[in-house]
Amino acid sequence: MTRTESPVGTAPPEESSASKPQKLFDVHVYRDWCKGCGICAALCPKHVLARNNEGGPVVVDPDVCIGCGWCELHCPDFAISVRPRPSTVAGAEEE
Repeated sequence: MTRTESPVGTAPPEESSASKPQKLFDVHVYRDWCKGCGICAALCPKHVLARNNEGGPVVVDPDVCIGCGWCELHCPDFAISVRPRPSTVAGAEEE
């Protein structure tokens, strides 16, 4: 039995991140609590949040959210939440 060696610092082919499904997150802004400071949009590493014409945050691309929680942690108004998106069962959408 031979074993394929992986170079140092790389994952074996069967454990590559490409085969894992991407975990998705939902970002929710509580508009009644938000004062429109823009901290969440400024700190988002994936630019999931942007500011609208009034300065309030809007979720522009939720599918790229990595769930880091920086927006939620740094919001002075506790007006934002980041939660894992409920997974869907395969075939449930087709019914």
